[in-house]
Amino acid sequence: MPVLTAPLRIGIAGAGHFGRYHALKVAAAERAVLAGIHDRDADRAQTIAWEAGTTHMEFDDLLAHCDALIVATPADTHHAIAAAALRAGKHVLVEKPIAATLEQADELAALAAERGLVLQVGHLERYSAAYQAVAARTGPPLYIEATRIAPFKPRGTDVSVILDLMIHDLDLILALVDSPIEKVDAVGAAVASEHEDIANARISFASGAVATITASRISARTERRMRIFAQHSYLGVDFAARKLTVIGQGPGQPVPGIAGFATEEISWDDHDSLAAEHLAFVASILDAAPVMVGAAAGRRALAAALAVGTAMSEARARLTASGLIEPGGSFGGAPRGGLS
Repeated sequence: MPVLTAPLRIGIAGAGHFGRYHALKVAAAERAVLAGIHDRDADRAQTIAWEAGTTHMEFDDLLAHCDALIVATPADTHHAIAAAALRAGKHVLVEKPIAATLEQADELAALAAERGLVLQVGHLERYSAAYQAVAARTGPPLYIEATRIAPFKPRGTDVSVILDLMIHDLDLILALVDSPIEKVDAVGAAVASEHEDIANARISFASGAVATITASRISARTERRMRIFAQHSYLGVDFAARKLTVIGQGPGQPVPGIAGFATEEISWDDHDSLAAEHLAFVASILDAAPVMVGAAAGRRALAAALAVGTAMSEARARLTASGLIEPGGSFGGAPRGGLS
């Protein structure tokens, strides 16, 4: 691949909610310029292009005028668009999930590797100040409990809450737990859309660690919390309040009755996670910096999400056969074996 220098020409595929944010971030970047934007909805694309100071282009024209492409289209189109860009020799930042199937994810990874291109997956939480604060203060987790709930919004209902919301926490947990998944138990229900809107999963790892994750997009309030138990520490995270409670063998107020342990309250200053994600993408291309969230991480998060969905489907079939729920019912819960 030819050596690229700043400013990097970045195109945007997708003029929806996140496509707009991506376009505005690129337009304001110091080491990149916005080459153009494409969307099947030409009117929407033209509106975002005007706001970001660029032009709406047909997809082939956009590929011809950019060095890298950000894919912010619906999830079921990620593979086709990212693959076309990689085959055209363009670096790619693809929004989560990386693709719809593991086979598609593997193909994208192979295309990027064969052509020496950057393939970054948009798991935005990895670039957050919150994740950095947590990762710096926890040891290998024994048990993690994560909750991510929010009121209903039509945006994102083209996929289940697993791929819409839960996958964020799946990715964070997989980044903290360095062990293969052995089993998944899950329950879920479709309430306001055609796909599951609430879901709960219990994930068991080969190391013995366990994670329980709850996601809902039909709740009355917004809540994002995580509790992490390690051998010598406990972390309680309130993402909305930017508050981290640490109990461990370190600084802080002594814990009554537990010699050598103390409680510490920590807060963090939020930064622009999307801008940080973009800076990392540009640095990987121009400076050969390591890709923080690459194809392997994207595939692992997708595999976990698909296992949760499969566990629900298999349980739903058994519950229907036993007469415990009516045909077409949306409740499910079952164990799932190891992942490929």
